[in-house]
Amino acid sequence: MHGHKAMLILHGKQAMNEEVRSAVGVRRERGQVLDVRLTWEAGDARRLVEEALAGGYTQVVAGGGDGTLRDIAEAMAQLQADASLALLPLGTANDFARAAGVPLEPAAALALLDVPARPIDLGRVGEQMFLNMATGGFGSQVTANTSEDLKKVLGGAAYLFTGLSRFSELQAASATLHGPDFHWQGQLLALAIGNGRQAGGGHVLCPEALVDDGLLEVAILPAPEAMVGALRDLLTGEELFVRARLPWVEIGQAEGLDINLDGEPLQAGSLRFEAAPGALRVHLPADSPLFSRPG
Repeated sequence: MHGHKAMLILHGKQAMNEEVRSAVGVRRERGQVLDVRLTWEAGDARRLVEEALAGGYTQVVAGGGDGTLRDIAEAMAQLQADASLALLPLGTANDFARAAGVPLEPAAALALLDVPARPIDLGRVGEQMFLNMATGGFGSQVTANTSEDLKKVLGGAAYLFTGLSRFSELQAASATLHGPDFHWQGQLLALAIGNGRQAGGGHVLCPEALVDDGLLEVAILPAPEAMVGALRDLLTGEELFVRARLPWVEIGQAEGLDINLDGEPLQAGSLRFEAAPGALRVHLPADSPLFSRPG
């Protein structure tokens, strides 16, 4: 008999996912209490997290894409939940899950409920929190403008397709960033502030990010004078980014800079990003690349 009582909070469009149904059935056959709730509209994730905590659930499973995982992680951290979180990645990109080594097969992902949960950091900006990454500049525009239909057809490649098709629209944003012993000012094409390592369907923007070091990795892609030269350097693997790992970073004097949190538009008025150390206990593989040391 499995001793933990778990609730799976599942994005509504995954309700008829047969792989998920089968995986849940296997857990139940092995003796685990695993109840399922569906999200339908904005605010449901937090409401269902509150229901799980009030009902004595010791494990919560977030089932859906990057936005759903962020909503549930944010709600649990804000509510200072004693329950632990497992990730059931069911989206197009699944960027945080892929970087963390979480299996994409539902049965294997749910099996991580048997792996001891470990505290991980989250990112915080104002009252909002994020699990994976804040992105700004052209990358955010591509994410926001990639259609759901295209993602269904092409999967993660949809983001690359959209980016290439809109390359002629590249516009630089102006910003100033500063943090402990760090200052940068100028024109940029893209900005990433990562707790995780990749965004936009597999683009590794913050390759040194860890979830247990109390730091965020900042990656800035400055706007080069010649866009054709920038494309050539990207294709040949040249390092173009300015990088730093910081406990916090503030963005000032930003002009033309749209920012997303795990693919969702930033709502906070503040532009101070900081790591929230050990904000949430999460079931990740013991050898996850995002840990500074193996479990």
